[in-house]
Amino acid sequence: MSNTLRIVYHYALARGLRKWKTRAQLERWQERQIIRQVERVRKKSPFYREWWGDVDASDWRSFPLIDKTIMMQHFDRLNTVGISKDEAMALAGESEETRDFKPSVQGVTVGLSSGTSGNRGVFLVSDREQDAWTGTVLAKLLPGGLWKPAKISFFLRANSNLYESVQRGKLQFQYFDLLERVDTLVERMETYRPTIWVAPPSMLRMLADAYTSGTLTTVPDKIISVAEVLDPLDRKVLESIFGQTIHQVYQCTEGFLGATCSFGTLHLNEDIVHIEKEFIDPTTRRFVPVITDFSRTSQPIIRYRLNDILTEAAVPCACGSSFTAIERIEGRCDDTLYFPHRQTGEDVPVFPDFVTRAVIAASPAIEHYRVVQRGNGMLEVSLRLGGGKGMQQVEANVKREMTKLGERLECNVPDIRFVPYTFEPGITKLRRVERQHT
Repeated sequence: MSNTLRIVYHYALARGLRKWKTRAQLERWQERQIIRQVERVRKKSPFYREWWGDVDASDWRSFPLIDKTIMMQHFDRLNTVGISKDEAMALAGESEETRDFKPSVQGVTVGLSSGTSGNRGVFLVSDREQDAWTGTVLAKLLPGGLWKPAKISFFLRANSNLYESVQRGKLQFQYFDLLERVDTLVERMETYRPTIWVAPPSMLRMLADAYTSGTLTTVPDKIISVAEVLDPLDRKVLESIFGQTIHQVYQCTEGFLGATCSFGTLHLNEDIVHIEKEFIDPTTRRFVPVITDFSRTSQPIIRYRLNDILTEAAVPCACGSSFTAIERIEGRCDDTLYFPHRQTGEDVPVFPDFVTRAVIAASPAIEHYRVVQRGNGMLEVSLRLGGGKGMQQVEANVKREMTKLGERLECNVPDIRFVPYTFEPGITKLRRVERQHT
């Protein structure tokens, strides 16, 4: 099958050529796909063959989990295309240094994850897998379909052959390097005038500022948030300024895991991955996803535990999809804060969403914020205000809202220290709520 035919085939599959009338039908189909994939991977990957031992493919749920650390430790024997970790890291590192993202190894695209925790991962994607990804992404994200002209602007820290693969036919694609000056990027946007923007929320906020000031005059047909958590504050500001739904993509080293439907609800891509829910707080529907990819063989992902916290939607989406609807991606497990319990002194987990809602409730003048818990437990809060509001009063309101949160959770709020807001988009991902261990 040719490159173009493969893309069209996967586009058609994702657009509805393959349908399930019920959730039970979908789950039976997934089970068959996983067993078939396990049998394929067992033959090709020495690591997985040893990792699973004699456990039967039909009993795949009992396979031990892997995570990024295990995957990187055993990278050479886990992947099935004979590429060593040192070779992949060297190529990906050179690409980032030279900003030339075209090179590949043995026809396999190599890239680095963005590494929010400093623990960077490597991803490998074969030509066939790239075609499948391209067809699926175009099906789920293009508002007008494959044959309608579209101009895509893609803002990320690093480009990739994988991302460039969406450019074909009537689809134009330009990569915008987050390491460039914002005014330079805005000038390029004015010239290019893209119809689809794909960017991290922090960059979208910069584009919104440029639009408000008049230096950016173009408005796209669709805005897609990637790479960072779409905070409720950012969503509200962006939707107000641009007058449209802000869509999301849940994409990471481990695969294309989710995308929003026409209603703006994020759905897991359960037609290409199976996601087990490791619930950490069933009452609030929060879980850690465990990923199994149905078809990726160059770098197989089987029972891979992510470091993310997702909140499942309380009710099905009005779009009628059988795929799990997600209310919110909260961020990394490591960014759950901890406050001491009032009576016992034991650590009480405080999920990022709790903190976000407390800060936003403090004042409508808050345009940007960050809350960082240091190793000693202290909270550093940084705010950027609009509307001429007094910082002192807003800081007092934030303390009041955090105190109310502590009362609700029956814990004491650590000391709060206010510091200037200094974050600028670029090489570092924006994390509105963050726990630092040192």
